[in-house]
Amino acid sequence: MNIPNFFAELKRRNVYKVAIAYAVVAWLLLQAASILFPTFEAPPWTMKVFVAAIALGFPIAVVLAWAFELTPEGIKRAEDVDLNKSVRRKTGRKLDFFIIAVLLLVIGILVFQRFHPSVSPAVSSSLDKSIAVLPFENLSEEKANAYFADGIQDEILTKLAGIGDLKVISRKSTAKYKSTPEDLKTVARELGVASVLEGSVQRAGDRVRVNVQLLDARIDTHLWAKSYDRDLKDVFTVESEVAQEIADALRAKLSPSQSHALATAPTRDTEAYDLFLKGEYEQHQAESAVNADLFDRAQMFYRQALARDPNFALAYARLACSELQRHWFVSNLTSAELAEVKSNIDRALAIAPGLPDAHFALGLFYYWGYRDYDPALREIDRAIELQPSSSDSWNIRASIHRRRGEWQRALAEFGRAAELNPRDSGTPAEIGNTYNILRRWSDAEHELTRALALDPHNALAAVYLAHTYINSTVDIRRARRAFEGVPAGSKLNVAPGWGTIAVMVDERVYLDVFEKHFADALKAWDVASSNTPEARLRQLEARVGIQVLVGQGSVARPECEQTRALLEARLAERSEDRNSLTALAWAYVCLGRNADALRVARRVADLLPIEKDALAGPYFLAGLAQIEAHTGKPEDAVKILRRLLTIPAGDVVSIARLKIDPVWDPIRNNPGFQKLLSEPEPATVYK
Repeated sequence: MNIPNFFAELKRRNVYKVAIAYAVVAWLLLQAASILFPTFEAPPWTMKVFVAAIALGFPIAVVLAWAFELTPEGIKRAEDVDLNKSVRRKTGRKLDFFIIAVLLLVIGILVFQRFHPSVSPAVSSSLDKSIAVLPFENLSEEKANAYFADGIQDEILTKLAGIGDLKVISRKSTAKYKSTPEDLKTVARELGVASVLEGSVQRAGDRVRVNVQLLDARIDTHLWAKSYDRDLKDVFTVESEVAQEIADALRAKLSPSQSHALATAPTRDTEAYDLFLKGEYEQHQAESAVNADLFDRAQMFYRQALARDPNFALAYARLACSELQRHWFVSNLTSAELAEVKSNIDRALAIAPGLPDAHFALGLFYYWGYRDYDPALREIDRAIELQPSSSDSWNIRASIHRRRGEWQRALAEFGRAAELNPRDSGTPAEIGNTYNILRRWSDAEHELTRALALDPHNALAAVYLAHTYINSTVDIRRARRAFEGVPAGSKLNVAPGWGTIAVMVDERVYLDVFEKHFADALKAWDVASSNTPEARLRQLEARVGIQVLVGQGSVARPECEQTRALLEARLAERSEDRNSLTALAWAYVCLGRNADALRVARRVADLLPIEKDALAGPYFLAGLAQIEAHTGKPEDAVKILRRLLTIPAGDVVSIARLKIDPVWDPIRNNPGFQKLLSEPEPATVYK
């Protein structure tokens, strides 16, 4: 056949126009199907069949267009059609009108989607690539397997958090919801996501069944669902496949390294993995309760997992993180213990150099172990690069900048952490405390009230909100109300290593001290919170501080002597334990050993100056001023207070607080102190 004649014949028979019209109509049908199929909960395979049918119909339509032609009289065989030019022109005009009408309809749909994105099936905006992985329901007959369901959910979430093209909400926020919430749209709005993954796990012996479904939470419709019925040893493959299919469904772009991380199993030893998941479960409980025993249980399981698989890099990293959290929030590790933590991190990095958890652990080691901020930031930056949706990494990054006195940058990065963890109270609590430090009282109250609305039991948020009310307006009644959700019997040892007497006595008990209800304050410490030697020492430290403020040092001398002996024995093993040094200084004041009290207070202030830690340094400096006020050094105390009033230290010192705090009673009539109280509070300068 002559080629030019062939193309002329295609044009004459309107094959081109039929092909264009078919393509446009097919696109419209696919758009409608992507909305209607999920709405009527059609199985996922129906969409695949529909697409295949439309694709198969295209060559059929082209063949029919060749064999038949549209004329004013209807559809006829091509050879029977009158080739009169006017007929062809009329036929062409009808198809032209049809194509124009269809194109106008397409444009209308696109405009509608532009202004009503909630009904658009296309994944086009950053919000569309946001996801929350809700807690997986444990369907196992043994309810003790809850740790296993939690672990599967957590590992899938962790894999997704490593995809830079996705916004993945933290487990701490999703843990507050049911596995299958009734009002999915509200959940999505509260978490700031477009899609939600629901799932269930059923384990029976060496078999495991995982059911998952991805939902468009904005219109509460299915996007994808699948069941996996596998041997237990294949659970790692299930986690990888689920993460990969979610990434595909959300059209997330993956780098080669992200694809590799998605497919990588943390271990091939199922028993080691089971022990690891038990450790993870205990670790989550320990983080919530800040409980030493739970930290120890978590670490026991991690070590058992490593005994099974010495190449389990993730277990080394999580063990190190657990030990460092215990060190920072409960009791300090020795230098030798910190060295062992570092060796575990080094093992993890040697096995898996690209493991984000190992870089995060190394960042914590430099920060919490030695306050060595530059290498800590380098490691945390690397962890964020490998796992962009890690709210923990953003929180630690913000905290490091805050310790360096970079307040605005810290607030911005706490804000990023809050986006990834919107339903956890910890981040707004830290933002509120930062505003307290900057003496931005109304901003602090807003954030801290929000934190307590999310979790009324958050002791840190309660302490910080009490600081807001006391340091700004001396409103002790409202400060007491801040603690309403915190269990009445709990002692708030929530600021380890910070050197003021209020922290030593307990922030809530100190509200009685403000009002000089010393008997009530002592009564709160009549009994230790537990029978451990550490709890007994904690009780003695608090009682010594209260009795010094009461002026009953001579009456309390036996108790003070006992406290001194215990603290000196502790410091013989841990010479730089700042809590113990602070308490020892007050024990010396109680015993009338003023020179020793000043020596110890100066030492603890020198251990962590403001230049090294802009957050904690002011507490130790204020602690030194308090000891000076009680050991005949009023001018030195006033000099320190004047400095603290001009820097970001609003959570420690304010004019309002100085006026009522009994710790300053020994210098209350000092001319320099009185002059300080009569002056307006200086403006805080910060960057």
